Amino acid sequence: MDKQFTYVIINLMQTQKFNIDKEYKSVYHYLKTNGFSERYITFLRRELGFVKKNGTPVTVREKLTTGDILEIVTDNNTKSSIMQCILPLDVVYEDEYYLIVNKPSGLTTIPTKSHYTENLAGAVSYYLSPKIENFTLRAINRLDKDTAGIVVFAKNLMSYNALKQIDKTYFAICKGQINEPITINKPIKTINIDGINQRKRVISDDGQEAITYVSPIKNYKDFTLVKLKLTHGRTHQIRVHLSNIGHALFGDEIYGEKCDKISHTALVCKEITFTHPFTKANLQLEVEFPEDFKNLINCL
Repeated sequence: MDKQFTYVIINLMQTQKFNIDKEYKSVYHYLKTNGFSERYITFLRRELGFVKKNGTPVTVREKLTTGDILEIVTDNNTKSSIMQCILPLDVVYEDEYYLIVNKPSGLTTIPTKSHYTENLAGAVSYYLSPKIENFTLRAINRLDKDTAGIVVFAKNLMSYNALKQIDKTYFAICKGQINEPITINKPIKTINIDGINQRKRVISDDGQEAITYVSPIKNYKDFTLVKLKLTHGRTHQIRVHLSNIGHALFGDEIYGEKCDKISHTALVCKEITFTHPFTKANLQLEVEFPEDFKNLINCL
């Protein structure tokens, strides 16, 4: 995708311009060639004016030639109703498309009934609303309240739909000795009572497919520091899987037991890697272990 662009706000709609450097049989072909999703192209089809060629509204069937200027709406800016809150943000990376932050443990990613006024989404909305008129919050990944680490937010619908794959690496401290890599392939089911999802998940043959790859990093007397990779990323996947094989995470009150050495589950999303869909750069981002995680390691 052409790196030369103009980013403006017109009639409360965010738009972006692309310089076309070769022929395309249609706008649709250009968008598909450059990684736009079918869902996003459907969004562009909705109203006349969402796609323009050289300043004139066109459909996605319009042909493009060298020298054309393609302008597309990146967001129709329906402002989020999330309550904003003032909290410090540890910004790991930011550009025109994404904001990536390091979430502390104890903070929910999005509002919940018990954490409605203080959450990461509210803090991000407060941070970005002055920069983006009618900002709409879109979290590309989420972390449990007790899990610390990297969370990615898209600044508009185009950015949200374009980022299809993020490789995430987690680190955790679990009970017992793990001496060799383990692959846990067990489906996870959400317990539902009277139509309400319960907090705890279980291993069940009729659950959703989930695979966790566990690699031991360092053994302690009764614990192991492990690195984890996931497929699917089900809610509580790491916690459910490790507990199921007898290696519950340190401090996990739901699937293990409370610990007086740390106030939450010892789990961190420490590293992410992805190819930036617009700049094409290969981004590798990493955060430090939280202080309480470091202190726990030193106590083992």
